[in-house]
Amino acid sequence: TDAEVNTRKKTFTEVQTERLEQAERTVLIKCPPKLNEKKLLQYLSSHGNIRSHFFFENRGIHALIEFSEKNSIASLQDAVGIPSAAEHHVVPFKSRLFTFTLKNPVSQAAEETPVHLSPQSHIPVKELIQKLSHADSISNQMYILLNEFQLTEENIKLRFLACSLVRDFARAYFPDSMVKPFGSSVNTFGKLGCDVDMFLDFHDVRKHATKMKKGPFEMEYQMKRLPSERLATQKILSVIGDCLDNFGPGYVSVQKILNARCPLVKFSHQPTGFQCDLSVSNSIAIKSSELLYIYGCLDPRVRALVFTVRCWARVHGLTNSVPGNWITNFSLTMMVMFFLQKRSPPIIPTLDQLKELADEKDKHIIGGYDCSFVSDLSKIKPTKNTETLDALLSDFFEYFGNFDFRKNSINLRKGKEVNKPESSPLYIWNPFEQDLNISKNVNQPQLEKFVAMARESAWILQKEEKTQRMINKEPWGLAALLIPFGKSNPSKMKNRMKGMGSETIRSLLDSLKLNNANSPQKAVGK
Repeated sequence: TDAEVNTRKKTFTEVQTERLEQAERTVLIKCPPKLNEKKLLQYLSSHGNIRSHFFFENRGIHALIEFSEKNSIASLQDAVGIPSAAEHHVVPFKSRLFTFTLKNPVSQAAEETPVHLSPQSHIPVKELIQKLSHADSISNQMYILLNEFQLTEENIKLRFLACSLVRDFARAYFPDSMVKPFGSSVNTFGKLGCDVDMFLDFHDVRKHATKMKKGPFEMEYQMKRLPSERLATQKILSVIGDCLDNFGPGYVSVQKILNARCPLVKFSHQPTGFQCDLSVSNSIAIKSSELLYIYGCLDPRVRALVFTVRCWARVHGLTNSVPGNWITNFSLTMMVMFFLQKRSPPIIPTLDQLKELADEKDKHIIGGYDCSFVSDLSKIKPTKNTETLDALLSDFFEYFGNFDFRKNSINLRKGKEVNKPESSPLYIWNPFEQDLNISKNVNQPQLEKFVAMARESAWILQKEEKTQRMINKEPWGLAALLIPFGKSNPSKMKNRMKGMGSETIRSLLDSLKLNNANSPQKAVGK
């Protein structure tokens, strides 16, 4: 669609700013099960023009309403009553979450119309496999998977609203602060159902610092001084966590994890249905989100391949939603990017090439690391590469099934294999903090399991009788790769494992058993 092309061409920061501003004009309303959409909108319109709205299901029907003007919300808040439940005492915090009820449900029920509900989760893998089996090429299968799993426009609005609602609390103490999403919610690689990572940003603090330079005197705020930035972060997050816990409607299971390397508050926000992590401004994390955003916008094959590889990895237990020795989705995504940089001609540029294109406003040095790269997508030349996704998927498995992990590391700045600086089984350079390995957590058995699965998948794609399988109505192509391998034919698997250590094979078989024990419903994590 044209609208999509237009949003694609905007810079990361423009899109963020626009969506944050949109969220400020938005409210969330819990509706009765028997709902007259027209009446609700009519009532709300008396407070101002409604720019967009949608309904979704999450323990009852909810409506997200975006007004054209921010002051419509104040007008609505003035007209809204306070709950009068005698058995509970309420905390009188007035948020942008409301409940809409019909005073006389019986007479109005006759006029109810079924409302269209926007899905906020993706279909189970079993259903996906059914859909994929009917497609006529692997490339189409990959685009079907992408369409089923990617964040929808509605879901993105809901994510920004979740951030904006937390901002209302932060603002009570820090009027200039912003709460912004980062990571999968904004980098174009997020999947329906993934957590919302958000951070508290006091960016205005630095802007004010430059204001008083002119003139014969200087004025500055008296502010509490603490021995470290970390301590300030912990204190701020602790208080905001308490606020959400004690005063916020719908914030449950609030956990303060303040001693982590990056202190954070974890909570579940029932009205939007999101699991959220709140931390304090991390400029490098934002830069990583923007870099992935750029790669995701450059060519549609990029996202199709990443979503496919991540779904494949989840089905085979290569990734997991709990932290451990598994490969993370971020590492997998970086491996796909590296693979696309290595194509001939390359499908996406290296980070060094993006840095060459950067102008003055793109220069960012963060904590001594150079994080500069071009932000304007139109300055990046489109690729001349015309390979199909069918070929790319097969080659991805082939490439990493035969990659020399013992000797080489993966470097996205240069877009080439570099000798490993230290002996971690899998070494992927952090694109910005150049002395860090983003896959340090991965152990040898997990890496070897990845290699074995990649080889098996390459083998299936090359040997497969597509027509025969389609005639037999069997899963073929990508669908065949999304069924745990141990199930269909364990003896085939053994032949292709020759030359692997017995240690690894044992851990592989254990993890296969473990996989089959999990229900296929859970087969797809973040």
